[in-house]
Amino acid sequence: MSELIRNKAELQDGLDKLSGRVALVMTMGALHDGHLSLVRAAKKVADHVVVSIFVNPLQFGPNEDFDAYPRQLDKDIGLLDTVGVDLVFAPEESDMYPREPLVRIDPGPIAAVYEGATRPTHFAGVLQVVHKVLNLAHPDVAIFGQKDAQQLALIRTMVADLNMPVEIQSVPIKREESGLALSSRNAYLSEDEYIEALALNQALVLGKDAAQHGAGPEQVRTVATRYLDQAPGVKLDYLAVVDPETFEDLVAQDAPRGDRGLIITAAWVGPTRLIDNMEVTFHA
Repeated sequence: MSELIRNKAELQDGLDKLSGRVALVMTMGALHDGHLSLVRAAKKVADHVVVSIFVNPLQFGPNEDFDAYPRQLDKDIGLLDTVGVDLVFAPEESDMYPREPLVRIDPGPIAAVYEGATRPTHFAGVLQVVHKVLNLAHPDVAIFGQKDAQQLALIRTMVADLNMPVEIQSVPIKREESGLALSSRNAYLSEDEYIEALALNQALVLGKDAAQHGAGPEQVRTVATRYLDQAPGVKLDYLAVVDPETFEDLVAQDAPRGDRGLIITAAWVGPTRLIDNMEVTFHA
């Protein structure tokens, strides 16, 4: 059974009882098999696994879904018990932020594009809580999913630039049989919207297939964008082909063939905003 930890002091007591390598998986709850895949990966590289569950208010902008974001702690703990987690750190907001933070993390220029352009304060809030939880749990390794690819790139950058003593590992996107990337926000979709949302993955697959047949970054972007522009029920926010580490636009760079790339997209399906991405390799 997982031990439930509700504040910072209890977390330190729980960590003191663990010996060996510790892995951390950070979540906002509403867990699904994508989260469990992170835990399974963590168990392969560490002796103990700590999972945090915290809906972080700093990463939600005005008029976003902070209040509506699903909270189901008992169900989440039940799921974590099935995969074997040592500690579940689920603090109250007042424990994490006893006052308005005066010192803030500046996420830098990567945070101003794509997700950051649509959600200007999002990544500053993400890095604030990631930095805070890493400092509280001081794990040997932290596991993040590749679905939030821009977030992952920013966390890697923060850890490197601030010389934080933690290893960052990533886990591939977990998808349903339909191809839809698992997300807590999928629960918002109606039956019709779910079918419409499949277009995101289908567009990425078309882009990847184009790259495999010799298309460059600009052609890949065009193929995938045209598909989503014509997809019923989908309102495209952005679609780009970027460097997976720096998030620089490969179309603007006219990247040399042979480079790895990442197709990233965000779109509205009904009132729900979904993101997805897919790695590609450009061939001569």
